Parts: sequence; structure tokens; C-alpha cells
Amino acid sequence: MFSQTILTSFPLDLKNSKENIQSLSVENVRTHDVFVFATDDNNITILKYNSALFLTNQYTGPLKTLAYKSLIGYSFSEDGNPTLYWSSEGFKNILVIKYYLESKTHKILNFTFPFASQYVVTQFQNNNLFHILAKDRFKQALIVYTFRDEKVEQKIIDFSSFNFQDENTQFVTFNQIIGRNPIEKIEIDEYNPLFKSTKKSKVYMLKDHIILTLDHNPKKTQVFDINLESHDLTEKNFTQSSIQDPKKITNSFYQEDKLYQITASESELLLDIKDYNSSQTIKSIKVSKNDTIHFKNSPLVIQKDNRKPTELKKTKKFLKHLYLLDIGLSVFKNKQNTFITVGGTPKTVDLSYLDYTLFEEDFAPIYQSESVYFESILDSNFEFLHQEEQPLAIDNILYFLSLNKKVTSKNILKYKDYYILGYYDNTAKQYVMRKFTDGFNWENQYLIPKSIFFSKSSPNGN
Repeated sequence: MFSQTILTSFPLDLKNSKENIQSLSVENVRTHDVFVFATDDNNITILKYNSALFLTNQYTGPLKTLAYKSLIGYSFSEDGNPTLYWSSEGFKNILVIKYYLESKTHKILNFTFPFASQYVVTQFQNNNLFHILAKDRFKQALIVYTFRDEKVEQKIIDFSSFNFQDENTQFVTFNQIIGRNPIEKIEIDEYNPLFKSTKKSKVYMLKDHIILTLDHNPKKTQVFDINLESHDLTEKNFTQSSIQDPKKITNSFYQEDKLYQITASESELLLDIKDYNSSQTIKSIKVSKNDTIHFKNSPLVIQKDNRKPTELKKTKKFLKHLYLLDIGLSVFKNKQNTFITVGGTPKTVDLSYLDYTLFEEDFAPIYQSESVYFESILDSNFEFLHQEEQPLAIDNILYFLSLNKKVTSKNILKYKDYYILGYYDNTAKQYVMRKFTDGFNWENQYLIPKSIFFSKSSPNGN
């Protein structure tokens, strides 16, 4: 049924309310073992599966020291044992607990985050290590914390020597940019909804690198590459395409060594695809307000709040709505094709920076609550496809969840060439992992309504 299979289930009676239940399904990238960490107020259960998803070990222990703390990440040691990271509110204090599955014991360490001078941007896993990316509140710097072998390594990434300009070519500081445009983490292996990809400052966690893209200046995308091994910091600049109207809105999206740039005004729309390493343009498309957007693979959609999406018939009307929004694009790639969503979500910038001449006639409500978008598909040669879009694995997962409201503590893991949805079934009292793939199960394809495709692009990711 809609490209999903139960991989495994494990009897588990998690106590207390569903709000207190936390779980993670993760992969040890060196051994390809899959681990499940499931907790309630009193206990933690760890399940270890081999690469064939057969249970090989398990552990249950108390959680007395973890009241009011959230599970924020994990890592794996060379011996294959997991370490979990628990944080109090605001990351003020982090407990580091290494679990020894063979001896059924654990060891607790404590890390105090310097929250008075720094704040956490995001946390992530890389090569079985746990990292925290933080921003210094006073210095022009980011800080990368790496948790390794019961030690915490700190590396300061200094941006003070680089030049930054705003849309008026005035020099600004790195802190001013991040203050106005907080950094948004983009998930590499997942579809990112527009409300995330329309942010002007985005960070991408790659295998050995962190890519930071800044689109605060409509003239260019400023990119910084942080090497996690050497901690070298390099800068690249990608000029945005010129259009006739000097008032334009721009953004970008990084995906597998390609930078996708979008530029728009009330009269034009431009999409550029550039090679990240060479800066060469692979593809460039320009559409005017009187043209048809031939490369789209969906209607021009407008959605207000969480209401049903409706279609805009003309490019001119789409651009008029788009121009009043935060523009962006989201790019996702599966084994065959690249899926692009272009659109805009309600603005979130400081009102003091707004051009109040934009608010004419009946467009103020659009600014407040509406989003617009359309979708396109590219093949491996960057040629646009026009075909009925089959559901991606994420579509199938979202549809499954829409039919099963009682599942709790759900999370998604990309594993091999498919996705695993892990969740706690509160009714059956078991932890379940299901496999989801792209496409229909042809015997049951009618089970997925076409409206599921809107779920990927909706402004709230719903």
C-alpha cells in the first residue's frame, strides 16, 4: 500500500503522556547498523539492528538524571557503541551519556554551553560525530563544537576579514546580516518546504564541509565553505542575473555541487543553474509576465493559510503575488530526477526595512497570509520534463501519517536507497519501522490523491 513495508516492530510500553515520549532511528554510517533510541519519563530503550534489519542487541536503563531534558543528537565510537546528547532548555547544559551495550552500563559526562556569549544555530551529525554550530553574540564568528572520545573540540570560524554589503551597497558586518536573517538549516537528504528555503541565510551540512549561503544582497549569492577537517574558510560569489526592473527579489538553493538561483520582479522571472565548483552557468531560463511558464510541471498555485490550494491562470498574476513575498526555491533529487519548487512565503523581515509603497489596492492581505508556488522536474541532463508526477517517498510518508493520527514520536531516516519512518504506536504499544520508496504501488495507486503533491510545497510544510 503506497510503496511502504513494515521492516520491523518491537513490543515497547512507554509510560506517561505522548508529549514525554522521544525517539530516534539512526544509522551508524561505518557499520550500517540501525539503532533505535526510545524514551519516556522513566527509561530509555536502545535497539540495535544489523544492516539486514535483524535485532542483534538491546538495552534498557533508567533516566533519573534526565528530567526536563530533550534528546538532541547522537554519535558512535570506534567500538560501535552509541553516545546520546541531552539538553536542557536553551542548551544551557548538555549531558553526554555513552552506552555500553554488551555490559549494559553507561557513563555520564557534562558539558556547559557558554550561552551568555553564544547561542546555538543548529546541531548535526557528521561521520558518526555529533556537532553543534553556534553563533558568537559579540564576535563576527561561528563556532563549531565537535564531540569526540569524551572530549569537546571547539573551532572558531572568523568572518571579520570578509566584506559584506547590503542591497544599497553599504558595508555591513557579518553579525548584522545574521541578526536580520537568522541561519536556517537545510536537510540534505529530505525535501525542504518553502518556508525554510525562502530564508536568506541557509546552512547545508555535507560530509566534510559546511556550506553557508547568504542572499541578503539581491545582486549576488555570497557562499562560504567551512572545511570540518582543516577548518579552512573560503568564499565564493555568484552574481544574480540582471533584469529590466531595478526592484528585484532573489534567493538561491545549493544541491549536490549546483547552485540554483532565482530572480524575480513584477514583470520577469529568471532561473539559473550554476556549477558550484567552476561557477559556470549550466542552464538559464527567463520568463516575462506575458509568457507562459513552459518548464513548470504543475499549476501556478496560490494558497492562503492552510486552505485548499487554488490555481492562478496567468504568469502576470503569479509574479504580482510573488513579488510581495519572500522568494525562494527548494531542490530535491532522487535516483532519476531533480524536483524544483519555485515560490514565495509570507515575509518575516523587520517592518522597518519594508517599502510601504508596495502596499497598494488589495495586496496587503497577500503580504500577510498567502503563498504561491509551482513545481518543475529536471532529468539528469538538466532538461525539463513534462510528465505526471509520481509521489516521492516523502509524499507516501505524509499520506500514511495523515491516515494514522495516533502514531507519535515519529522521525525519518534515509537508509540505503529508501526511507525509514520510525514511530511509536501508542495503541499497539510497539515501536515500528516502515520502509517507504518513491512511486506508486500500482495495485493501489488510487489510494494517494493528487492533492498530496501540494503537501511538499505548502508554506508550513503540512
